[in-house]
Amino acid sequence: MRTNQQLQQILDSAELIHSEQIIAHTVQRLATDITQVLSHQQPLVLCVMGGAVVFTGQLLPLLGFPLDFDYLHLTRYDKALTGGAIHWQAEPKENMHGRVVLVLDDILDEGVTLAAIRDKVLENGAQAFYSAVLVEKQTGQPKPFSADFVGLTVPNRYVFGFGMDIHGAWRNLPAIYAVKD
Repeated sequence: MRTNQQLQQILDSAELIHSEQIIAHTVQRLATDITQVLSHQQPLVLCVMGGAVVFTGQLLPLLGFPLDFDYLHLTRYDKALTGGAIHWQAEPKENMHGRVVLVLDDILDEGVTLAAIRDKVLENGAQAFYSAVLVEKQTGQPKPFSADFVGLTVPNRYVFGFGMDIHGAWRNLPAIYAVKD
């Protein structure tokens, strides 16, 4: 566990990538785009805990149509800075059979986690699968998954803030930062 001083030093030396204002505008745009596609389908919306909780909390009030809500929790990172094996910690309780499902996640990095979620949702009988991510990391590598709705792009660096953590901290920042190279 890092000390408060160490965590503050990480933030102080980080680079601001997307401001609070840019993120607010982006979330509004995503809400408009999602509404155009899903407003007549009463989707089951799944939040990927814990990274997407801030994004989800900002987006849901902007979706002016009926929906059902649940969450799932899996991780490849835990508190590490690099991804490993997928660990399912909680699967959705809602029945997905015959449903249109929209998964909300904070970041599309390598695409492994969202591909696994898509596979699980479809295995559970969903009629259709959609995904929305606040940010997509520009890795320069092919990904096994493409999101239907993408808010912003970020460089191929470790990013944190607006739900994304670094060493378990700074999810509560209203903007997105990147660790300097």
